Amino acid sequence: MLLKSRFKTLLKYSAVSAIILPALSMANLAHAKIETGTNVSDMTVIDSNGVSHNLSDFAGKTVILEWTNHDCPYVKKHYKTQNMQNLQEDATEIGAVWLSIISSAPGTQGHVSGKLANDLTTKRGASPTAVILDPEGTVGQTFSAKTTPHMYVINADQTLVYQGAIDDKPSARHNTVKGATNYVRAALEDMAAGRPVQKAESTPYGCSVKYKS
Repeated sequence: MLLKSRFKTLLKYSAVSAIILPALSMANLAHAKIETGTNVSDMTVIDSNGVSHNLSDFAGKTVILEWTNHDCPYVKKHYKTQNMQNLQEDATEIGAVWLSIISSAPGTQGHVSGKLANDLTTKRGASPTAVILDPEGTVGQTFSAKTTPHMYVINADQTLVYQGAIDDKPSARHNTVKGATNYVRAALEDMAAGRPVQKAESTPYGCSVKYKS
C-alpha cells in the first residue's frame, strides 16, 4: 500500500518513465552490457500474440523487464509462492509496464510458442503487460540477461536504474521468499519517493538463459 500511495502521488506531478532499448549491432550483442545509469535507445519486439511493439511506444511509463523460463526451479520459486505475480500486480496497478521476456531458443528449456506462453500466464495467474518472445536472443543479449529471473527497471528519464536479481536470497527454496529484500520493489519505492534508487545493481541468480548456440 505504501508503494501504491507514493507512486500515485508522484504520477500527479511528473511523467513516469519511458523505455527505449539500445539499438546495437548484432556483432556487438554477445559482449554488450548496458551500464546502470545510462540512457537507452530503441528496439522492436514481438509479443506472444504476434503483435509488434516498438518499446518507445511505452514512453511515459516505468518499464520492468523480467527474464523468465517456466521450467527453471528459481522461476518456479517465485511463481509457486505468488511472489512474482504479486509484484507484477502491484507494478501494473500503479501504471508501470511489465514485460516478461522469454529468450530460450527452440529446442532448449523454457522455449514456448505464443499460445503456450499465454496459457502459462493464465494458469499461473500472472499479469504482465505482455510476454515477449525472443527465440533469437536479440533482446536478451542486448541487455546481457544472464539468468532467469533477471530483472531490469527503467525510469522516467529513459535511464536504466536497476539491474540484477529480484531479491537477496539466491536460492530455489520456496521458503526463502519470506523475509527477502525485493530489489525491484525497493527500486519502485525509491522512484515513488523521488529519490535515487539506493540499490542500483546486484548479482542475478537463477538458471542460465538458454540462448541459441
